Order: sequence, then C-alpha cells, then structure tokens
Amino acid sequence: MRASRLLSILTTLQARGHVTATALAEDCEVSVRTIYRDIDALSAAGVPVYSERGSEGGYRLLDGYRTRLNGLSAKEAEALFMIGLSGPAADLGLGPAMMAAQNKLLSAMPAQFRTGAEQMRARFHLDAPAWFAQAEQPAHLSLVAGAVWEQHPIRIRYRSWKAEKNRTVEPLGLVLKGGAWYLVGQVDGDARTYRIARILDLEVLEQRFERPAPFDLEAYWRAATLRLEADLHRNPATIRLSPWGMKMFEMFTSPFVRAAARIESEADAEGWRMATMPIGSIRQACIDLLRFGPDAEALEPPELRAAMAQIAAGLSTLYERPSAVVAEGRPRDKAVAA
Repeated sequence: MRASRLLSILTTLQARGHVTATALAEDCEVSVRTIYRDIDALSAAGVPVYSERGSEGGYRLLDGYRTRLNGLSAKEAEALFMIGLSGPAADLGLGPAMMAAQNKLLSAMPAQFRTGAEQMRARFHLDAPAWFAQAEQPAHLSLVAGAVWEQHPIRIRYRSWKAEKNRTVEPLGLVLKGGAWYLVGQVDGDARTYRIARILDLEVLEQRFERPAPFDLEAYWRAATLRLEADLHRNPATIRLSPWGMKMFEMFTSPFVRAAARIESEADAEGWRMATMPIGSIRQACIDLLRFGPDAEALEPPELRAAMAQIAAGLSTLYERPSAVVAEGRPRDKAVAA
C-alpha cells in the first residue's frame, strides 16, 4: 500500500508541479502527518522533492526531473484506453495524434498488460449523442479548439435564442455534452457558455490572453448545469400518475426532476399516486406532460391544469372530425394506413 502511495505522490507532483500536503493527503486518503513521512521517504530514495513555505507553500520536484512511465497496474493500463474517445478526438483534428499516442503507450507497457489494454480498446466504445440524435459537426470547432489551446481571443457572431450578437471571447475550454460541443469563454471577466454550432462567423485574434489562475473547467461546468436545471424548473406542480405513468416518470423525466420530486407512497383505489415535481414554464410543462397521455393528470397550479384542458379539448376536436384527406376522397398514405 505504501509503495503504491509513494508512486501516486510522485506522479501527482510530476503532473501538477506544485501540490500542498493537505491536497496530497486528500488524494491518498491519509493524514497530513503520513504525507510528511512519505515525502521524507521519497527524499531518502533520491527523489529531488523540496518544500516551499508560506501561505501558498507545498511540495515540488526539481525542475527537469522526470520518472519513466512504469509501475502501472493491469487495471490502470486498461483504464487508459477508456479515454481514447476516437470520435471527439477526430472532431478536434486529433485523431491521428490520439492513435499514435495509444500505440506508443501500448509499446511501452509490459507484455503482460498489452492483451488487457487491447481488449479494452476493442470491446468498449463511446457514443456521445443520445438515442435517435445525431452528433453535431460545428463548422468552426477546429478553430475554436486551436484558440483554446493557444490562448488567443476570438471574435464571433453568435446566434442565441433571441438574436444575433457580436462578442469577443477569451476561450477557456471545450465541453462535449450529449453530442453537442460547447465553448466556455470569458467575456468581461465572466465565464459564459456558447454552443459552437450557433457560431455563425469566427475570427481568431493575434494577441494572447492570460487564463484566470483559479478557473476549473470541470467545476464550472458542473455548477453551470446544476444552475441551468434549477433555472428551468423554478415552479412546483402537483400531478396524479397512474401505475403506468409511474413507470414513464422514471423514463421521461431528468435526474434533476426525479431527485426533487416527492411522490406519495400510498396509492388510491385505482392505483394512482400524487406527486409534486418542479416544472419550468407552463408551455414547457404541457409539452412534458403530453408525453404521458392519459396516464398523468395535472392538478396544480390552476393555469397548468387549464392549459392542459385547452390542449386536450383542441385534440379532441381535431380527431373527432373526419380527416381532411379522407373528406376530399384522396387515398390514405400507405405508411399511415399500415
């Protein structure tokens, strides 16, 4: 266990450059005192690790010191090939580089690990888009990726939900979500999110910008998605769900809605249950509830129930009258008739 921890500390220092004892203790799930002893052990073994004092102190390796890639366990070697992501890498223009890196990594592995790594690459595949959805191929993705990497601002013409806007953005990172690429960029000191497929024109500027030191792309995205879910579901609604509606509730609602919903444990005589769930606008709530058909009844708020009743009345009127195609004596479409 200690040998594995020492290797973990060494590779962490090598990857991050500067790490505090507290951060190392959290990563290794040990006490800070244990980290102190481990650092002493690394120093005694000839590893040039030194400490820096002060409020921003921590540990560093001597500049230029590198350890060879060894000490991988079989599971760690296999896990490395799970991050291949050949599709997204190709979208970014990195397909050949990704394949070359995997081949070099494979050749550097001990022979007993190569079979497992090859099996992992052959037996697992990432398909990012949702079912029945197609991955976006934004026209400006490669330019945006280059600007992110080289830290060049970009001037874009962007089509939002409401209008077209011109913005100068300092690109901080890229995120692939549900088959769509998003740019996280800084505008006037604030981080914002842009869907790359909605960028109409783009110009990469020559000057460079400095990334904000504390910015964490993963933490920003996690907080932004939670905030978006909350903003889109600000209002509560009370509904009744049939037994089949309960099953559809698990299938059709988002994890955010399911986690926030309160469903009564006791069902009525017909097996229906009362549920309180967060919703967005009345229009969007109607769209979501229409997927349930007759297996969900909106009770509150009153405007939601009235909107659903109006939609149901309109559907009833539409389907009670003869089809316009049949009334004119035209033959039904074969696919519909079938």
